[in-house]
Amino acid sequence: MNKKHLSQSDSTGNASIGENGDESVTERTAVARGIVTLQRDTLELIKAGEMEKGDVLTVAQITGINAAKNTSDLIPFCDPLHLNSIKIDFELDDDHPGIVIRAEVKTSAKTDVEMEALTAVTVAALTICVMAKSTDKTLRIEDVHLVEKKSGKYSDLYKKWAGKK
Repeated sequence: MNKKHLSQSDSTGNASIGENGDESVTERTAVARGIVTLQRDTLELIKAGEMEKGDVLTVAQITGINAAKNTSDLIPFCDPLHLNSIKIDFELDDDHPGIVIRAEVKTSAKTDVEMEALTAVTVAALTICVMAKSTDKTLRIEDVHLVEKKSGKYSDLYKKWAGKK
C-alpha cells in the first residue's frame, strides 16, 4: 500500500495525527469481548479465590480499567480521552472452559473509544494469564473483538461490517 494514501499521514506520507476538528462532541460507547481459555481445574481455583497470586478477577478488572484509561500512552494514534465510564465484567464459562471478558467504555468526545475497550479486554486477559500461568500451561487468549459501537462518524459503517442493520 502506498503510504501517501493512509488516513493518518501528512502530505509527504509520513505518520501524523489526523484532524478531528469537524467532528461533534457526542456520547460514544464501545463494547469489546475476549476469552481466556484455561483448564477446568484452573477455572475452579479462580472461582474459589484460591489462586496463589490472589484474586485474579479483581486484579484483572483493575488492570483492564487502568489500561483503558492509558490507551493513548500505548497506541500512538489514539487521542487521550476523558472516559465517562469503564465497566469490565467476567463470565466464568464451565463448558468452554474459560473466562469471557466484556469491557464497555463510554465517553463524550470527538473521537471513538473502540481502542480503549479492546485494550481493556486485552490487558485484563493478559493479567489473568500472568496470574494463572504457573498453574496452567495451556491457557490462551482468544477471539478479542469489537462487539458494539455507538455514535460517531463510523457507527453505520461498523453496523454494516458486523452484519447489523
